[in-house]
Amino acid sequence: MYELFQQGGAVMYVLLLMSVLATAIILLKLYQFSRSGLRRVAFVDEVVESLQRGQHEKALQSLRRQKSPVARVLESAVACGADPAMSAGDVEAEVSRVGSAQIRALESWLRGLSSIAHLSPLLGLLGTVTGMIAAFMNLEAAGTRVDPSILSGGIWEALLTTAFGLTVAIPAMAAFYYLEGEVDHVRAAMKDASIRVLRLFGKSPHVDSRDDARIEDETHGL
Repeated sequence: MYELFQQGGAVMYVLLLMSVLATAIILLKLYQFSRSGLRRVAFVDEVVESLQRGQHEKALQSLRRQKSPVARVLESAVACGADPAMSAGDVEAEVSRVGSAQIRALESWLRGLSSIAHLSPLLGLLGTVTGMIAAFMNLEAAGTRVDPSILSGGIWEALLTTAFGLTVAIPAMAAFYYLEGEVDHVRAAMKDASIRVLRLFGKSPHVDSRDDARIEDETHGL
């Protein structure tokens, strides 16, 4: 393996660094998502039932025990919805602010993972092009004493970087789309749950029928 990296050139070491960084980001995000319990949203029905009975404090206590970002949004929705001094617009703005902060925390480092997935093949191609240039320069320097192994050896060494770049990019891109999908599910669950809660207080934001249908489709798999 060390010999392959030497033959591939400096680009191979850059790609190795990017692969380590991508692996670290993926493991970090998987741990964060697992610890937050993104898929565990059964508590939403319990909170809604408590609110329907007028047990606001019980609903808040139930939400505080949850680590899910959906719970943080609902906690804000219950606290603001129960405040008679806050208008529907003020409640919507505050709930949106809390939800945006939770989504930003979930999306952290995903852009870096996407950048690695897009840049790795390009770096691999760069290494291949520079390797091909070096191979043809060696072929030209050989003059009339042309040895086919000079060209073939230079070509396969140059192609190492492209292969390694794709090896880094494919898992990174797959992980990015998976993690991004999880964030989209949470975003839809936040909106759906907050609307359910705020409607109980008569302070729900304006949502047309198309938005309701889209939310139902997005949260069907939760």
